Amino acid sequence: MDFKIATLQALRPRTVQTSSFRAVVGLDGFVDTIVQPVAVRTGPGDRFTPLETIAAFGARIQAAAGKSTNIELYPRLDKLGGNGPIMAHALLATGLRVRYIGALGDPSPHAVFRDFARRTRAVSLCDAAHTIAAEFTDGKIMLGMMRSLDEITFERIVARMGAAALRSELAAADLVALVNWTMIPHMTAVLERLVADVYPKLPRRARRFFFDLADPEKRSAADLGAVLRLLGRFEPFGRVTLGLNLKEAQQVFAVLRFKAVPENERGLRTMAARIREKLGLAAVVIHPKESAACATADGTWWVPGPYASRPLITTGAGDHFNAGFATGQLLGLPPESCLCLGVCTSGHYVRTGRSPSLKDLAKFIADWR
Repeated sequence: MDFKIATLQALRPRTVQTSSFRAVVGLDGFVDTIVQPVAVRTGPGDRFTPLETIAAFGARIQAAAGKSTNIELYPRLDKLGGNGPIMAHALLATGLRVRYIGALGDPSPHAVFRDFARRTRAVSLCDAAHTIAAEFTDGKIMLGMMRSLDEITFERIVARMGAAALRSELAAADLVALVNWTMIPHMTAVLERLVADVYPKLPRRARRFFFDLADPEKRSAADLGAVLRLLGRFEPFGRVTLGLNLKEAQQVFAVLRFKAVPENERGLRTMAARIREKLGLAAVVIHPKESAACATADGTWWVPGPYASRPLITTGAGDHFNAGFATGQLLGLPPESCLCLGVCTSGHYVRTGRSPSLKDLAKFIADWR
């Protein structure tokens, strides 16, 4: 895997340079409670056999149809969550200076966000949402309570932050990552105001935008099509990357009226290339669990991933991929090395539960077999 060698060579002279980059990230925020559904309890505390697969969990629920059932959800930990906070936390670990704007708590950040809010000089817009994340060996089910995210509007951002401060932060940012469109009802309107009213008045400079839709299945095809068309309007003000997991990529591919392609390397390259060309973006990246592919105007790339069959944690894996990939872009690495940083940032996180530094990543890549 020559891309590993190239990535390691590129990382070594740059490990102290990420502090020169500034990122603005938003706009969501969740308190995540990670749980394991109990199959058979043998004693108190963690003395139980879990329901290990989604199929087993679904069978337990299905068997209750017309009757009832009780499923215990054993809490493993509470942690900061949401696509934005997790991506921002991972960017902090690589050394970037990050400003966070999002739903962390009102009037003050929730306890799980206090250190994060201090480190990112966060602007909290409203109460955090809450997710019960049930993790299985073959995936996860995330049950969300997110009514507070209805309060995230452009007007709320300006009221909490101030128009001048918002313009100043966006003007200085090398990376602007706005994620979790699906769960923020007014996100399209926020993006519209930014591209129509804010960025045309800012000085032109080299900057990158990163967008992640976050599982748009529950949004209408019309809503999804509208926000996809909007993303290309950011291109005059910076280079736009759209990040998608496999399911999201397939949903976008269908909305853009492309015929389905196989879920293999060739199919991933094809999806990334066609989506990028159709939307007029600088880059599209697709990251299933086992690999990742991206497309730019110069071509397509694919790398395998250091897949973990029994991960310690999976919630946040995609957000760590996004942070690794975006960091590679800021460092000016070639697309294949950006993909390598993405899969290895995610791979390190799911094995350890920790966001890796660039030093951690270099060791992880060197040890990857």
